[in-house]
Amino acid sequence: MTIRVAVVGATGKMGKLALRLIEEADDLELHAALDSRSGLDEIDGAEVAIDVTHPGVSGDIVRHAVTARVPVVVGTSGWSTDRIAEIERLQRDTEGSRAVLFVPNFSIGSVLGTAFAAVAARFFDSVEIVEAHHAGKVDSPSGTAVRTAELMSEARGAEGPFSAPHADQRARGQLVGGIPVHSLRLSGLLAEQRVVLGGDGETLSIVHSTISASSYESGILLALRSAPARDGVSIGLDALLDLGLPSGDR
Repeated sequence: MTIRVAVVGATGKMGKLALRLIEEADDLELHAALDSRSGLDEIDGAEVAIDVTHPGVSGDIVRHAVTARVPVVVGTSGWSTDRIAEIERLQRDTEGSRAVLFVPNFSIGSVLGTAFAAVAARFFDSVEIVEAHHAGKVDSPSGTAVRTAELMSEARGAEGPFSAPHADQRARGQLVGGIPVHSLRLSGLLAEQRVVLGGDGETLSIVHSTISASSYESGILLALRSAPARDGVSIGLDALLDLGLPSGDR
């Protein structure tokens, strides 16, 4: 039995990667490949859709998938908590709606780096995140950095918020979950995230570097194979893995 997949953003780098993985997989087949000229109704009838487009159009794509009752994997960045909450409300109001899985990063190593940072968050009062991506990335902070900061803040629990001195100064970065996040956009880079935690007499750095887009392959396949059997709204591949993180399910 194969899973019919609609790829939205099929002409982009991630879209082309998804198309190749679908072609090579015995249990996946292409339902439709959508580009900027395609109508969203081409998604209809798929068993899962994957959105790897642009923050400006991703909302329309996800809303269509929800109302068309097609499970959707959202690989497009730029989804804030408020925008995700809007999708949650739409899904609750749409009878028979299917799963929506937001994936800030398809790399298993990145998910593990975030998990390690969430564990360490309880033991350090000071932390900052530096994320670096290629010059063509249009959003900042990255979805991965936002997810990491949110999970670290949530993991603090009774320890309370992190210390973030001089947060009113623009050079101190954008506060996400009380954590300063700094974004670099440079030619020659693919992606890297560095979480630096500070304590008395020591620092701990948790670094994940993406060297090749091949690091996304296992995560894309996991998401496509898992989404049709899920319900509700989930955030992150950690929702599909047993990492001991707070659940991404909504």
